[in-house]
Amino acid sequence: MRVLRVATYNIHKCQGMDGRVRPERIARVLAELNADVVALQEVLSVPGTRAETNQAEYLATRLGWHFVQADTRQLRGGVYGNVLLSRFPIHEHRKHDITRLGSEERSALRGDILVDGHALHVFNLHLGTNFFERRHQARVLMEQEVLRAPDLKGERIVLGDLNEWTRGLVTRTLTRELKRLDLEVPMFRRRTYPALLPMLHLDYVYYEHSLRARDAFFHTSRLALVASDHLPLVADFAL
Repeated sequence: MRVLRVATYNIHKCQGMDGRVRPERIARVLAELNADVVALQEVLSVPGTRAETNQAEYLATRLGWHFVQADTRQLRGGVYGNVLLSRFPIHEHRKHDITRLGSEERSALRGDILVDGHALHVFNLHLGTNFFERRHQARVLMEQEVLRAPDLKGERIVLGDLNEWTRGLVTRTLTRELKRLDLEVPMFRRRTYPALLPMLHLDYVYYEHSLRARDAFFHTSRLALVASDHLPLVADFAL
C-alpha cells in the first residue's frame, strides 16, 4: 500500500514574518515536509530573473520536482498565482478563472497526476477574502464544471488557502461533494495564520470519499514559523 503525502502552503511571495524575501528558506521548509505533492499559493514567477522573483522554477529545481503554474495576474513583468509541485509527472494541467467581477483576479489550478497507476486530480485553490466573492467562487467551482468536469476519471483532492475562517458557503458546498480533512483526522492545532501566533484557520484539504486519510498535521518547525505568514498543512493518504 502506498502512502501519498500532500501539502498546501501559502508562501506569501517567499516573504517571511521578518519581512525578508528568501526563497531558499521556503525550499528548506518544503524539504522538511517530505511531501509528494504540494499546492503553493502566492508565488511570483518572472522568467530569467534571480531566485527571489523566479520562485516557482527555483523551488522546483532546488527540490528536483515537476511543477506547473496557473497565473492569477501579471506582476513585475511575470506571473503571480498558484503552483503545483509534484514528485510524479503532471500529465495534464489547466487553469480555471474563478474571478468575481470587480474583485481581485483569482484562479483554480488543476493538475492530473498518475501515482503507481492511481489517477489523481489535484486542485489548488486560493479564494477571495470577501464573503460575497467566496460565494461566487463556490458556485463557479460547481456550476462551471471545475470540480465536476466530465473528463475527471480519478479521485479528487482539493487543497488551498480558502480564506474562510467560518463555515460559509464554500465549506458547505465542498463538504457536500468531498470529505473535509479536519473533520475526520484529529489535529493538535487547527489554525495556520499568521504563522507565529495562529488565530485563523484558512488552509484546508478536501478529498474523495474513496480515499483514506491516515494522518494530518500543521508543520511548525522553527523555520516554518518565520518563512511565510502561513503554516503548511500536511496530510497522508492511503492509496
